[in-house]
Amino acid sequence: MESRDFNGRAAARSWTALALAAAALLAGCDPQRIGELEEGVSTEADVRARFGEPERVWPEAGGSHTLEYPRQPEGHQNYMITIGPDGKMSALRQVLAPHNFAKVVPGMAQEDVRHLLGKPRRMRTYALKQETEWDWRWVDPPNTQMLFTVVFGADGRVLRNGSALEQREGN
Repeated sequence: MESRDFNGRAAARSWTALALAAAALLAGCDPQRIGELEEGVSTEADVRARFGEPERVWPEAGGSHTLEYPRQPEGHQNYMITIGPDGKMSALRQVLAPHNFAKVVPGMAQEDVRHLLGKPRRMRTYALKQETEWDWRWVDPPNTQMLFTVVFGADGRVLRNGSALEQREGN
């Protein structure tokens, strides 16, 4: 019985390692994809050809829209790529960074946080506390793995937030 449990754990570790390797390979392709795009020149079709279908499309003022490309749960980036009314890429931003975290303030709505930071790595609800936590993985340069957490109240508005060193599960 113990050997089966050990084999099951070994298989689970192998699958986890394979998933992490695949995520690393995908993330490794991002710099190449980004390098092939140019603001004011590349079209939405160019962006989609390199990044695929977005997780979400956000309408923006003036006829622009933003394509959301999260790299969570295993990656450390989320990309927001804005397409202008002329159909050309006007901005490509990696949004998981301290200057964006500073914009998350008490009272901010969940939808506004999602629009700012993209899809979180994990969402957890604590029924007794009437709170929901959203986490994003990010890297504090040069290579410190961090976790940014936003806590929302029952009304869906930010109560508090903060960053901490990432503690990987299973370690």
